[in-house]
Amino acid sequence: MENEFVRWTEDGTEHSAVWRSTSGARPPKKIRLADDTMTADEAYRLACEGTALLWRGDFHNARQLSVAVAKRTDRKPRKASDDPATAFHLHRQTQSRRAGILGMLLVPFDADQSVPLRRAPDVRQAVLEAYGPSDQPTVTTLRDLLGAIGAHEWQKKGVDIPALGARIHPGYGVFSPIRGEYVDLVAETPLPSLEKAFDIGTGTGVLAAVLAHRGVKKVFATEVDSNALASARANLERLGYSDRVQLVEADLFPEGRAPLVVCNPPWIPAKPTSPIEYAIYDPDSAMLRGFLAGLIEHLEPGGEGWLVLSDIAEHLGLRSRDQLLALFDEAGLTVAGRRDVTPRHGKVADRTDPLHAARAREVTSLWRLVPSTR
Repeated sequence: MENEFVRWTEDGTEHSAVWRSTSGARPPKKIRLADDTMTADEAYRLACEGTALLWRGDFHNARQLSVAVAKRTDRKPRKASDDPATAFHLHRQTQSRRAGILGMLLVPFDADQSVPLRRAPDVRQAVLEAYGPSDQPTVTTLRDLLGAIGAHEWQKKGVDIPALGARIHPGYGVFSPIRGEYVDLVAETPLPSLEKAFDIGTGTGVLAAVLAHRGVKKVFATEVDSNALASARANLERLGYSDRVQLVEADLFPEGRAPLVVCNPPWIPAKPTSPIEYAIYDPDSAMLRGFLAGLIEHLEPGGEGWLVLSDIAEHLGLRSRDQLLALFDEAGLTVAGRRDVTPRHGKVADRTDPLHAARAREVTSLWRLVPSTR
């Protein structure tokens, strides 16, 4: 892919730098220099007008300015609706607008990818993990940079997985398994076999690791995202399961059949707006449909498909239970059993969350699917 550039005038001279965006955002057309003298009100006004601010002041002051602009953005009254699906789409619109405004504060990088601002931290490793190598001056949004720093810290610290008695370290852009209830479902449901299993869309490799930890002799874990494959490989090696888990670059299924096929697809049928959201949003339930449609031809006789899925889409009015069951039926599948668990994350009790009504009723299920006998 060819580089895109941002261009601005500084001290009467035209400047340019490579534009980098983890969300795929286009480079801003209007750029103005900004420093510690800029007020939050002025920054908010310019951002709303579509003018990006290339920061030349103190790094910590840039962070404080971003927080102040966010507060002004959040003051705008939210549109509300009693219809769950409408409320969800309005919430997404609000999130998109907020991200667009906060994305107008830009930070520069020298050719070595250090940040030439006062009190700027050394972010070179975080930037390398997020964007890959570069030997040219670049510009990105402060929002993107803070996201890269946060992801780098998550990768170093890891996420505790009680079912493994160990930690999983998510790579940049790879969905973190902080929703531990779905991991527990896979860790506690009786296995139909210890010989072989497929893990479809492995991500960090956490479910493949859980299966290996439970004694499955051979696990084939598929993934199409290169960052996820690298993350899964590192996690499996760290945990000591790389001899029993084979990573396969594939869209959905590997070749052959297995007595157990596990899939935890994105839970919400909506369009993602950034790479990390592909783990949350599944447009038109494409991955879910693909898994169900291909499951029978990849199951050994007597085998089971485990679909790990939240019902949050049902409470948001985006997919009904009848529609889900119809997908099972169309694929020639029947439900052999189901295990449910309620979520434990903080938003369940957050009544200020616009989607609280749906989150408070959410249940995550492991559906045990087998070929229909009729």
